[in-house]
Order: sequence, then C-alpha cells, then structure tokens
Amino acid sequence: MTKYNELIISASKNIKRVGRGIAAGQGKTAGRGTKGQKARTGKKLGATFQGGSRSLVTAVPKARGFKSRRTPAQVVYLDHLNAFAGKTADNFTLFEAGYIATPFHAVKVILRGELTEKITLNVAGASTSVKAAVVAAGGTFTKTAVPLKMSTKETDEAK
Repeated sequence: MTKYNELIISASKNIKRVGRGIAAGQGKTAGRGTKGQKARTGKKLGATFQGGSRSLVTAVPKARGFKSRRTPAQVVYLDHLNAFAGKTADNFTLFEAGYIATPFHAVKVILRGELTEKITLNVAGASTSVKAAVVAAGGTFTKTAVPLKMSTKETDEAK
C-alpha cells in the first residue's frame, strides 16, 4: 500500500482540449450546451451581469458619507453624582452603582441638575460646566484613561 506522501502526482494538470471532434468526448458544442449568449465565442458576460438592463452593481445604492466605528462615551448626569458624597466617582464605582453598562468604556459627565456634595471625579471626560460645578462644590476633577480589561491569559497562567 502506498503512503500519501509517496504518491507521484504532477503539479501541473493537462488542460482539457475541447472542440476536437466526437471521438475526443468534448466535440461539437464543447461543453457549452446549445445556443444562447454563453455558448457563443467572443465577448464574455461580466461578473455582475444578471440578464437584464440593470445589474446588481447599479441596483445596490452607493454607500456615501462616513460611518464612525468609535464607540460613543457612556453618559452620566451631574445630579447622579450626589450619591457619591465625600467619595471618589470613577468607572468602577459608577458601574457598581448601576449608572453605566460597563467600566471598560469611556464615561462622560454631562450637566443636568446641580451638585450639592463634595466629590472626587475620576473619569475620561466631563463638560466644562460640570468641571466648574465640581470645583464650586469643593471637589476635584481628574481626567483619567479608560481602564483596560485584565487578560484572561494572565489569570489562566496564575491557576
């Protein structure tokens, strides 16, 4: 029994010579069927041709404009931050309180209502009016980078 790696196979395969008579097996119509546009010699149909006056390319609308692939920041309103009186409000504390969906995306604080408590705000962004309101309430704002998820590879290696 011959092994798979010992088979003697040529890299180049001989092309089928069509239209060489009945005895060759591919005579007369040469495998093109009978009649019709595809049976003729000369110009071939394009890849987008669908047999009518309107091709697939003209039927599909052109994608104009620009579609941003950047995920928008999660919005937290200023009056929600009163719940963090005297504490630090960052991505993880906002996530635990249920104000944002995930701590691993950018968070921006927008002005709505007013801040009555002193807080330390550590998020990716805040509007200018929010920064002024936090400082006016006696707190501080620090622009911080979005935290990264811990790699699952590192936790698997530790086990």
